[in-house]
Parts: sequence; structure tokens; C-alpha cells
Amino acid sequence: MKEKKDFVIVKIKNSQEKVSIGQEILVNKIDGKEKDKLKFDEVLLSSKGGEIQVGKPTVKGEVVEAEILEQTKGEKVTTRTYKAKARTRRVVGNRALLTKIKITKI
Repeated sequence: MKEKKDFVIVKIKNSQEKVSIGQEILVNKIDGKEKDKLKFDEVLLSSKGGEIQVGKPTVKGEVVEAEILEQTKGEKVTTRTYKAKARTRRVVGNRALLTKIKITKI
């Protein structure tokens, strides 16, 4: 039988992420420098050894520790607006500021 991997669902900067130990993820920008340690205590669901705990609203005593790997930007997203017969054209671009973090401990 396949061994189940431990994971948690944690709230990071108003977004919910499913993470496990050693995983690297991109999240919205978090203030800090490379190699800074972070702690997230808003764990919404925890699955360890096949046992699932659902928080009401959070799981008590659970903390996720992470390390900042780098501050980066996402891909450029462009939006074009055009209105026929009004000679109106507009192009807007945006690059989201992101932080790459690695989960070190659950």
C-alpha cells in the first residue's frame, strides 16, 4: 500500500496553500530578506500519518516554519482595451511581486 504523505493547509497572506515538508512555493510578497525564518500559525487542516484534523477555524498548536529563498516577480500580464468607433485603445501591464519560500517544518 502506498504511504500517505503528511501535509497541512495553511493561510499565507490571505491565500490558502497545501504544503508539505521540503516543498518550495511561490506566494504573494512577504517582507523579509533571503534566509529569513517565517512562522505561520493559521493552520486550517492537518493530515499527519493518515489522521486528519480540521480546524474550527484553526488547528490549535500547529505551526508551519518556512525559510525565504528569494524575492522575485511573476510573469508579465498585459490587458488591452479597445472601443470601436471611439478611437480608444489602452494597454496595461503588471508583474506581481512574489516570494519563494521553502517549508522546513510542520
